[in-house]
Amino acid sequence: MNATGAKGAQLKITLLKSKHGQLANIAASVTGLGLRKPHQSVTVSDSPENRGMVKAAEHLLKVEKV
Repeated sequence: MNATGAKGAQLKITLLKSKHGQLANIAASVTGLGLRKPHQSVTVSDSPENRGMVKAAEHLLKVEKV
């Protein structure tokens, strides 16, 4: 089981703002989540690794539980 306690939980992540002009670690976190363009959405597993990347770029993202 993962940190949230729900096996197989998913997160829908949408990039609201461009990563252009952000610090390198923030832009890398957004890219690591699979996001390339503003308003693009991806579904990823709810894992501690993905939560860390979301936390780094939370001011650019919208996160929903699926």
